[in-house]
Amino acid sequence: MKFKTSLLVGAIATTALSASAQVYRPWMSVEVSQAWSQGYKGQGATITVVDDFSSRSTFRGNLNGIVQVGRHGDWTYSEAKSIAPLATMRAIDFSSRNAIPLNKGLNVLNLSYGMIAPAGYTNVGWSAKETSIINYAKTGTAVISKAAGNDSGIAVGVKTKSGQMDYLNRDLIGSQTAIFVGALSKNGTTSSPATIASYSNIAGNNIAVQNKFLVVGVDSAKTGLAGTSFAAPVVSGYAAILGSKFKTATPVQITNQLLNTARKDTIAGYNVAIHGKGEASIARALAPVAIK
Repeated sequence: MKFKTSLLVGAIATTALSASAQVYRPWMSVEVSQAWSQGYKGQGATITVVDDFSSRSTFRGNLNGIVQVGRHGDWTYSEAKSIAPLATMRAIDFSSRNAIPLNKGLNVLNLSYGMIAPAGYTNVGWSAKETSIINYAKTGTAVISKAAGNDSGIAVGVKTKSGQMDYLNRDLIGSQTAIFVGALSKNGTTSSPATIASYSNIAGNNIAVQNKFLVVGVDSAKTGLAGTSFAAPVVSGYAAILGSKFKTATPVQITNQLLNTARKDTIAGYNVAIHGKGEASIARALAPVAIK
């Protein structure tokens, strides 16, 4: 079986991106600034970004007030670090076939790519890299933030209209700590609720997916970046921020806290089959003194 490794980018307009260190940006939820003011910036957590860090394919975007050019991995890495600026960051090229090692403390893996092939396979032979990712999700030893995909309303785990399947999505369904992340057109508020982005995949009717599906704003008008690729790093950053408050929490506890505190009142026409648990809220997730 031959996979096509697909970057999960929507319609969007090499060099390393300049740092955007610890500066609140208009594309972020205001809740990020609130979390930082309490001292929670991802310290003690490790975010490992598995992405394209080696190809010649680049595109323009703007995360820090400057239009820059970078590879897909440069952008997802920079976005996660912007949300959780004190997290330890690691970059692993998605062409690697080696198992991903974990660091001490909370580990978060950001997956803004898919493993695409024609639907119909039952037994997939994964490399050591994907095998380790799936194992961490199933055993609950790392939080996995997985971009849902950009097939314009196709449910996670369902084949596309062209008969393709993201097998990495499929094999993460039902695991303890894999969160599928869809994109809203902006950060939602109660006074200005957000809608699902036109390109974003959705939760669908599988309860196992609905219970592990979040949405976050991807405001391409502000960043020039579109796609669920740029939704997943927000959740990765949120997970790291949570870990900097709840220092002894397990990846399962961090995952469940993000899912169970998601908002429905900031989404126009909330529907569990579209939006899963709702819009991730780092403020609500940080609110308790302790989590279980």
